[in-house]
Formats: sequence, structure tokens, C-alpha cells
Amino acid sequence: MSKISAVDLFCGVGGLTHGIIQSGINVVAGFDIEENCRFAYETNNPNAKFFKQDVSSLSGEEVEALYPQGGIKLLAGCAPCQPFSKYSQGRDVRKDKKWPLLYAFSRIIREVKPELVTMENVPDVTKHEVYHDFISELEEQGYHIWAEQVFCPDYGMPQIRKRHVLLASRLGPIQLIKPTHAPENYKTVLDAIGKLPPIEAGDSDSKDRLHTASSLSPLNMKRIRASKPGGTWKDWPQELVATCHTKASGRSYGGVYARMQWDKPSPTMTTQCFGYGNGRFGHPTQDRALTLREAAILQTFPKRYKFVPNDRKIEFKPIGRMIGNAVPVKLGQIIGDSLVQHIFS
Repeated sequence: MSKISAVDLFCGVGGLTHGIIQSGINVVAGFDIEENCRFAYETNNPNAKFFKQDVSSLSGEEVEALYPQGGIKLLAGCAPCQPFSKYSQGRDVRKDKKWPLLYAFSRIIREVKPELVTMENVPDVTKHEVYHDFISELEEQGYHIWAEQVFCPDYGMPQIRKRHVLLASRLGPIQLIKPTHAPENYKTVLDAIGKLPPIEAGDSDSKDRLHTASSLSPLNMKRIRASKPGGTWKDWPQELVATCHTKASGRSYGGVYARMQWDKPSPTMTTQCFGYGNGRFGHPTQDRALTLREAAILQTFPKRYKFVPNDRKIEFKPIGRMIGNAVPVKLGQIIGDSLVQHIFS
């Protein structure tokens, strides 16, 4: 397995890296512009070195020098997805500084010529010209390509998350391994976080600082107590309903201020997943929002994955951003397993 070595572009805190390491692939380095990610990336993936560098300024020569001699090179990456998200529709994303990053990824592939490539992004990436240019560039270089939307519960992730996954190989036809789960045995919220110690809003678990829940205002405490698992704010007494939801423009937003369900996968984890009012992020039975640890576990990070040093204060926004922006570790492992199967079977 050590014959495959990888460099992870846009690595964040290491979700993709950690997953493909679990497949037996040797990840040698990760690149990201967020210095806050360095601790988590290097602490949990000690054989991989973190480089704080903008991928658009990175040369293929620099990347190629990181690979061991004589092995199979994998170049992996998830370019920041905000320009391709459905939430970006309607604004001029051409002005977004993140827009050219997929072109930078393509340029590095052309310069390094790795045997294997993988890219993961939001499904709407396929609606943009830059994605089709990326595909065309791979085809011109002789890569065999598999690229489809992946529904994460089909692969054992306890989260309703859809991602576009691309695998490319210069060595022959390639594809993702077949789904490992079906609706009757999807991993659920209960499977993932049901055994964590109960805590109250605003409190932390004494044995795990990341198992910390944000505080709730008195009004939001009344709201969550009036919320049913799988329900919406439409279940509340009228006096608890927010003014914005009584307007025609807000009546369709039923997925905020809501509890998850024990017997189903969770909603997609976002950078705001620690906030009760930001989505269906209420705990199924406890009167609080998800803790940071619960969100990380739903993203399939190991239960002891470290995100900040022990002497650093737990802050919701930066850690929530790390967790929400990550590639689920299990998805990284599925990608890695597919690449290993392609090479060694």
C-alpha cells in the first residue's frame, strides 16, 4: 500500500487525508491557507507535513519534490466549494477569489502528471464552466475518469450529505467502490452520538473539551422544548414563532430551529452546525444544539480527533468552520479504498 503516496491540496484539518491514510495510502503533505488548520492536520496525521500556502502560487515542481522516488503519485484535493454552492447562485461568483482555484489544481496536475487524481466538491460544481474545463484537461492528458454524485449514507456515513466525487487514473479505467449500505441499514444519529455523555446547553463534558454545547437564550430554550424530533418551528405555539417566519418569504424555511431524529442520518453538517437556529441542529432529546464533538463525529472524525491544542480556548466559530468545511473522513477512506483497489486488485 505504501507504493501510493499522496499530496492533499486544500487539506483543511485533514478529513480527506485522514481517510485515505486509513486506506493504507501514504500522505506526505497537505496545503492550505488557513494556519488554524496546522495543529489538527499535523497532530492527527503525524507523517504528513502541513504547508501554509495558496495553491494558486504553488508550482508543480514544489509538489513533485515531496513525493518519494519510484512510487505511484496521487494528487488529491477539494477546492473551496463556496463559488459552486447553490447558495452562490445569483451573485457574480467571477469576483470570488476562490473561483480560479480549480484551474490552479488543473495546472498542478498538468505539471506533476500524477498517476492518480481525486477531487471532491459540492454537486453543483458540475454546473460551472471551470469544472468542464477541468474534465477536458484531464481527458487531454490521457486520464480515465469516473465522476458522479455520492450520497454519503450509501457508504456508512450518518449524515445526509451529497458530494461530487471524481477519480482519475492514467493507468486504466477506474471507479468508486460499490455502496456499502442501503436505506434499511443506514447509520443513524443514534449510532453515531447516542452514547456520548448528556450535557446541558452552555456546558462542557469534563473529559472532552470539544463535547461543548453553545448556550441558548431563554426564548430559544422555550423553542427547543416545544420542538419535536423531525418537526419544524411550525409545531410551536404562535408566540414562539419568529416574525420572519410569519412572512410569505420565510414560511418555506422549515429546516431551521429543528431537532434531529435518532433513527435517521443527520442533516448536512455546515460551518454553523453548533447553532440551534442555523438548521436542523437541535439534539434529538436534550434541550440544546449539537456539541462540536457531536458534529465532528457526524463528519466521521474519530472520537478523539484533536482540533486545537489543550491550552487553547474552545471557540465555536473557528472550530465549527474546521468541522463543517472538512471532507468526511469516511468519504476519504472510501475514495482511498477505491484507489487501492484500482491499483492492487
